[in-house]
Amino acid sequence: MLPKDADFQPVSGMKTPRFAALPTFMRLPHVNVDSADADKLDIGIAGVPFDSGTSNRPGPRHGPRQLRDLSTMIRTTHPRTGMNPFALVNCADLGDAPVNPMDIMESLDLITGFYDQIHERRIVPLTAGGDHLISFPVLRALGKEKPVGMVHFDAHTDMNDVYFGGSKYTHGTPFRRAIEQGYLDPRRTIQIGIRGIKYDASDFDWALEQGVRIVEIEELFERGVVDVMTEAREIVGSDETYVSFDIDSIDPSFAPGTGTPEIGGFTTFQAQQMVRALDGLNIIGGDLVEVSPPFDPTGGTAWVGVSIMFEILCVLARARDARS
Repeated sequence: MLPKDADFQPVSGMKTPRFAALPTFMRLPHVNVDSADADKLDIGIAGVPFDSGTSNRPGPRHGPRQLRDLSTMIRTTHPRTGMNPFALVNCADLGDAPVNPMDIMESLDLITGFYDQIHERRIVPLTAGGDHLISFPVLRALGKEKPVGMVHFDAHTDMNDVYFGGSKYTHGTPFRRAIEQGYLDPRRTIQIGIRGIKYDASDFDWALEQGVRIVEIEELFERGVVDVMTEAREIVGSDETYVSFDIDSIDPSFAPGTGTPEIGGFTTFQAQQMVRALDGLNIIGGDLVEVSPPFDPTGGTAWVGVSIMFEILCVLARARDARS
């Protein structure tokens, strides 16, 4: 397959060593979202270096930088399908969204503004977080005309109401806020891999009352990946759908570098299988969040993260190409 545009191809590790040159996501060219080159893009990869919504162990603000560095290991061709997403669509690194680590609400507005620009240029965003609160401003940009569906991989529902007596915007509340404000369609939302000891059942109860489908880890293991993902496809249907992948959905034996690890998760291969099963859906954006380098300075967790990002990228590329 010939490249769609030679200007938007990754730097080859056969020509320039992977440890050399400035790191960008998957060694793609860096393009400013407000530049003329952005009009040529189909997919933009961006970082959101923000973790002010973290309730306990901070660190995901450093995730995008480590994910960029480890992503220089990504090559071009999918090992299973033989697909080269960079030949199918034009991709680039859009840099990082602006944030104010001292002000959560200003940060949410800054992030939304950044993704508004991306959305207005019809660029499909793939995001590296950051804590999971960053999904809310992304959804606020993508779902402002019409609420989107979502396939959500996580150990936690992130459907809590408030933390510490009144804080409504944390990494445990983004999808409740997105549903309440009309950016996320709960009846087209499925959460997969949920597990761990709870504060209480209020987040589950509220989500179920709205029509969210929750697949706890026991059900996933009992039914198997194929059966669960068949249901996921039925739930989101053919309408616009977002993919959100929290690295803590994967068992911490594979990905320890995260702030809220929960034992008993799925393997990296099962994660790949589930993302691959999204192929053919109308995916309009995705994120990979909660990689926390301070808890895994080796970069192993970030390597898992960027590998999942490549899987999501392949799904996004097919969806973007189908729409065009």
